[in-house]
Amino acid sequence: MNTHSPHIRPVIRQLDDGVANRIAAGEVVERPASAVKELVENALDAGARRVDVTIAQGGKALIRVADDGCGMTAEDLPLALSRHATSKIDGSDLLAISSFGFRGEALPSLGAVGRLTITSRAGEDGAEIRVTGGHADPVRPAAANRGTVVELRDLFFATPARLKFLRSERAETQAIADVIRRLAMAEPSVAFSLSDEDRVIFRADAEQGDLFDALHARLTRVMGREFIDNAIRIDAERDGVRLTGFAALPTYSRGAAVAQHVFVNTRPVRDKLLTGALRAGYFDVLPSGRHPAAVLFVDCDPQFVDVNVHPAKAEVRFRDPSLVRGMVVSTLRHSLAGESRRASDTVSAATLAAFQTGGQAEAPRRYQMEYRPNTPSRAAIQTAYQAQAPGFEGFSETPSARFEAVSESDFGTDAPLGAARAQIHENYIVAQTGDGMILVDQHAAHERLVYERLKTLADENGITSQSLLIPEIVELPEEDAARVLSVAEDLAALGLHVEPFGGGAVAVREIPALLGKLDAAALIRDIADDLADQGASDRLKARVDAVLSSMACHGSVRSGRRMTADEMNALLREMERTPRSGQCNHGRPTWVKLSLNDIERLFGRKD
Repeated sequence: MNTHSPHIRPVIRQLDDGVANRIAAGEVVERPASAVKELVENALDAGARRVDVTIAQGGKALIRVADDGCGMTAEDLPLALSRHATSKIDGSDLLAISSFGFRGEALPSLGAVGRLTITSRAGEDGAEIRVTGGHADPVRPAAANRGTVVELRDLFFATPARLKFLRSERAETQAIADVIRRLAMAEPSVAFSLSDEDRVIFRADAEQGDLFDALHARLTRVMGREFIDNAIRIDAERDGVRLTGFAALPTYSRGAAVAQHVFVNTRPVRDKLLTGALRAGYFDVLPSGRHPAAVLFVDCDPQFVDVNVHPAKAEVRFRDPSLVRGMVVSTLRHSLAGESRRASDTVSAATLAAFQTGGQAEAPRRYQMEYRPNTPSRAAIQTAYQAQAPGFEGFSETPSARFEAVSESDFGTDAPLGAARAQIHENYIVAQTGDGMILVDQHAAHERLVYERLKTLADENGITSQSLLIPEIVELPEEDAARVLSVAEDLAALGLHVEPFGGGAVAVREIPALLGKLDAAALIRDIADDLADQGASDRLKARVDAVLSSMACHGSVRSGRRMTADEMNALLREMERTPRSGQCNHGRPTWVKLSLNDIERLFGRKD
């Protein structure tokens, strides 16, 4: 509501520096973690090789950032507290920005809303300046090591209303720790520490070695050994843009996007273009509701990217966004395809844990369970004794396991997925390898194989169709029928010919020959559901892949199908040749492996 009188002209006034700095602080310093981010970035821009951060009460009472960078002279200190004063850019070229900070707003903004003290030494003598609520004291000499110490006390004391919007001390401390971990990933050659008044929250020494060795060591410390053990190395370059980092296998996924970290020229960003490209790279290897884990670095000429489009510099804008997005998507897909036979180690760990707990434990959704490499549990031993008791009472006359005689000369155990030895419950193939065993879900595995075959045919020459002797009429809700008929031309290119049949009915006249006999009505309904999941997206590739995935599911070997030894081994060999065969179309693992050492631990043969 406009409270000004229409007859009185508002007066334009020049804001004083204190008010201007407090307004700037509202953009730059949202919470203690924002202040820590600005100060640590300043330290890194100063060439620091070690950054130590100390906080109290979640950063509300104290934030102290000490570095061993180039430092400042006594003459530099008052200028550093002036708005729009910076040593990091040439004012004539705002597109050649290679530093973290460049606006020159952080220090005066912090001085406007808290009690700020800066102690620094660049040469022989140290100096100190204090700012309280925007009012600076004169510079005075001070004892100091080379580098800079910035101490911020009583954050927002000058704007107490802001304190009401802060979260709990624990939540603010966690936010600060997240900032330090992200910056530690960006600069693996720099040592970091974060402490509160009585404990160390995070510590990472400077990593040695080349780019990937240092990053591997730092991510082990920050993301955890489990992430790095289940990640693949990413390294690609196109038209002056380089993509590096580590991306986790699809079977190592998370329930939220909390393990996705993207950096542009070492700057941590939360950019929609890049996170969208990351999701697209995992498009058909993750189940719904799961999110990939990755740490990716995009490096390019500073002229190629504008980092000055967001007040907190959290977003960027590329000169050629399609180039960057396409590179991220294609690199991830190619890298994941190259690791097609590898599954997350946590899947095997969950399998072992299920054995060791007598089948009572249930693996969580990310397939990670407590691993105890000891003797079998009491329940497991009791079950084994009962199974070996004389008479085999209760043994079913309809066996759930079928053992096949397999010729070693035809199918050796030296193959990556080994030689098929049995089929259990008419859905799982047991294969023997040189150093253990493989358990394969035949339906999930064949579903992926058919899917990849369909994609290849669709990309190359199109999919051959076969006519139905009698067209199958499928009744659908009118909105679903409209969705299916709206992509009729796309479906025809995939070997599936549909026509309207009045109302919500759809007539299926031809089906893909590759799929053989199938339930056309069920396929059409699934395709309608997939198209609904795509929403209003007009991306042809996404629609086609969704349809092909449904076709593959209906055209694959079903659970309950008995397979001969030759069929089982043929399936294993094709899995070894097919990209992304470690996961089905929905992102679930198609096989798990148990090493011989792990099997022997289950029976107490090894400690």
